[in-house]
This record gives sequence, structure tokens and C-alpha cells, in this order.
Amino acid sequence: MSQAQSPDRESTTTVKEWQPTIVAFLCNWCSYAGADLAGTGRNQYPPSIRVIRVPCSGRINPIYIIKALTDGADGVMVSGCHPGDCHYLAGNFYARRRFVVLKKLLKTVGFPPDRVHFTWVSASEGIRFAQVVEDITEKVKALGPNQISVGGDEVEL
Repeated sequence: MSQAQSPDRESTTTVKEWQPTIVAFLCNWCSYAGADLAGTGRNQYPPSIRVIRVPCSGRINPIYIIKALTDGADGVMVSGCHPGDCHYLAGNFYARRRFVVLKKLLKTVGFPPDRVHFTWVSASEGIRFAQVVEDITEKVKALGPNQISVGGDEVEL
């Protein structure tokens, strides 16, 4: 009998802790650069985010956020330039207005609005980016896995 099969050895298999999957829409000019700085600065953050680089947070259609959630994402993070620093002048203001309406809509239809987070991170804030990802991951983890998922079915929104 090999050592792996020996009844005297304790089982070394452990159950892996559940990690949420968070879709992150990041502004190319600030938040994506902040994520890049966090990586090059070796700032540690949970590997829970899946980054989608967008030209501006103001260009994110709320349907993209809803689609990410219905396709099984446990959470969504939208991150753009700080107010007043938008590369496109007012894109982040448009995003902020859409985000407020989207949060109300999610609450109205019974979807936990805490699965969606909006934040500002500039290109020079790598440490802040890592902290934001850690905070959002913990908040989404507290909600548990997303139970409102369409699965493999195609849904036209």
C-alpha cells in the first residue's frame, strides 16, 4: 500500500472556500490604470474580479450590468474617474446618475442592490484600487452566491 493510500495518514484534502465572481467595468483612463498600478506595485487583492476595460464609465449601458448578473456574476463593480477628472469631461457624471437609477430599479424588482458597486479610482491610486476590490469582494461574499441566474439560456435584454 502506498503512502497516499495508508489509513494512518490524515486526509490532506480541504474544501476550497467559495470566492465570488465579480465583473469589473473599468474606465480606461483612470480605474484601469489604477488596476495596472496595483499589479505593478504588487498590491495584493482577491482574484475575484474579471476586468472589462471600457473607454469611460459613462459609456456603460445599465443593461450590461443586468446581463452580467443574470449570466451568473455574483457582483458587478463599475469604476471610473473621480468627479471633475473625466477624460471625456462629464462621462462619470452621466454614469453616477445612471447608477442611482439602476440601484433603485434593482431594489424595485427584488434584486439585491448590494451586488452592484460604483467607485472612483484614479490612475495613481493602485493601493486604493486593491482596497476597493477587497471591500467589494467581502460585501458580495457576505451575500452569498448569486441565486438569480438565467444559466445557459440566452435571454434578449
